[in-house]
Amino acid sequence: MVFSSLAFIFGFLPVLLAVYYFVDDRYKNVVLLVGSLLFYAWGGPKYLILLMTEALVSWGLALLIDAAEGAREKRLYLVLECVVLLGLLGYFKYAGWLAATFAGLIPALKSFVAPILPIGISFYTFQLISYVADVKRGEVAAQRSYWRLLLYCSLFHQCIAGPIVRYATVEKEIAHRQPTQSDVYYGVRRFCCGLAKKAVLANSCAAVADTLVPIGGTTLAAQSVTGFWLGMIFYTLQIYLDFSAYSDMAIGLGRMVGFHYLENFNYPYTATSVQDFWRRWHISLSSFFRDYVYIPLGGSRCATPIYIRNMAVVWLLTGLWHGASWNYVLWGLFYLALLLLERFVLRDLIPSPVQRALTIIAVIFGWVLFRFENAGEMLTVLKGMLGFAGGGFLSLSVRTTFLQNIFLLIVAIVACTQFGSWLRKTLSRAARNGGAIFGVYSVTEMLTPALMLLLAVIALAGASYNPFIYFQF
Repeated sequence: MVFSSLAFIFGFLPVLLAVYYFVDDRYKNVVLLVGSLLFYAWGGPKYLILLMTEALVSWGLALLIDAAEGAREKRLYLVLECVVLLGLLGYFKYAGWLAATFAGLIPALKSFVAPILPIGISFYTFQLISYVADVKRGEVAAQRSYWRLLLYCSLFHQCIAGPIVRYATVEKEIAHRQPTQSDVYYGVRRFCCGLAKKAVLANSCAAVADTLVPIGGTTLAAQSVTGFWLGMIFYTLQIYLDFSAYSDMAIGLGRMVGFHYLENFNYPYTATSVQDFWRRWHISLSSFFRDYVYIPLGGSRCATPIYIRNMAVVWLLTGLWHGASWNYVLWGLFYLALLLLERFVLRDLIPSPVQRALTIIAVIFGWVLFRFENAGEMLTVLKGMLGFAGGGFLSLSVRTTFLQNIFLLIVAIVACTQFGSWLRKTLSRAARNGGAIFGVYSVTEMLTPALMLLLAVIALAGASYNPFIYFQF
């Protein structure tokens, strides 16, 4: 089950919220825990045992760390936590890929059957490791209740697609929370906007990208230069709208029941540099690697060779975290090269407007590495974007596709900027003086969640329905 499914929107969510708001405060965590476990079990009941076991291991080791007196003993328990949880993650996520990679050297690996990847294992693994690490550092107290720790790592809001929520962020709210009417409204609005972003914008952009730069298709070699660029621009929009939509929905769902999750995206396509981009993109993942890998290795306050090593480790892990394939490793190393280039070569040499344009171009090329696991397809797209395309510069089909989707393109680009947030804040300030603007602001605030929900449901019911197709030249 996913957030952008009719079963979740009209079945699971309203039933769970109705029960949650109805029961006494003493049982609200029980309702959330049972609901979260049912939500997770929907995608594979047998993997519920894995989730509960990892939570049990983390719970026990955190208590042992809390009781230990020596730093060496505490470190040993943390290492054991990492070995167990990362070992399980490595087996389920990377064993099949590694077996296929080295099957030529070790014939016995040819018969290896890759395990099915449990839903959300990357997210709850990192959350539990961060919890135990924070207990070892003395930044949070060890949770005495196993069930509360299980609730933390299994909350259906974020256990499937993030963000990676730190235990310190929700520690007090797990024990006690009281959502206000403003929290509930904000949560509903944020969820509905995220749902529309996913169902209407991201899915529509995905359809255009799949048409122009398909994976596993036979038409790439005949695509034009503008076709490659337009397809990758739509994919660039899709991947942000998709990822950020799930974070929006998770933040909204959490707020409905009193959890205040931190923001996970901050308009990354408006970044002024690659470093700035990664301060804005998937913030919870970037901060995890910063706090638990980069800084412990020495950060940037060290000799240049050590700094480069630290960066290489982080970006190798960042690439691997996103998927078990060599293209993700290449994607991580691509950003490593860009960040080192910015730091040691290009610092303060390029004017800000030019740097902003170069950043988004670099990001688009990076998404080519991210999208295509097949090296041949990847090289075809890269060469095509550089002008070496089999279909020339522009084709009639690409021109038609562009004209059919020009309004989708405009709306999607605007959705990647602060324009909507700026407009709402501007109306809010103007509405304080009363009058007609107050009326307009009140009506839009009241209707926005319902309108976003309606558009999302229409799009989901129609599957590939694109409402922007009717606005074309």
